[in-house]
Amino acid sequence: MDNYRIIEILNDSQVSDLMDLYKNEFWSDKRTREDVVKMLAATDVIIGLVDESDRLIAFTRVITDFVYRAMIFDVIVKPTHRKTGLGAKLMDAVLNHPKLHTVESFALNCLPNMMPFYERWGFTDDVGEMKFMRRTTG
Repeated sequence: MDNYRIIEILNDSQVSDLMDLYKNEFWSDKRTREDVVKMLAATDVIIGLVDESDRLIAFTRVITDFVYRAMIFDVIVKPTHRKTGLGAKLMDAVLNHPKLHTVESFALNCLPNMMPFYERWGFTDDVGEMKFMRRTTG
């Protein structure tokens, strides 16, 4: 898939495209546009892939301190464009991003069936004695 370009800021129409992408996923289908706009404003690095019509076809985002830690969120490809290498393009764009290339440690959450995909970039679930903890509200 060569007919795409990388963007780092989403326009209003691309935010609508992102909402459409989120509606397809169990982990993001309840997100509201208001909250997504707020989330995007607080995100440190945004990577979007757009087609020749400037429609968003793939997206990910990173929250980071730009030195020690970076957390990758929302790696998502439009269902009609999956299995074309765009997920790999997103990951390459994140890990080679000029603002992120010196970050010591990247983390992400994924379902077990996605682990082989991320292992290509050296991600592992072997984190020693570390445990993931979470607190949710509501």
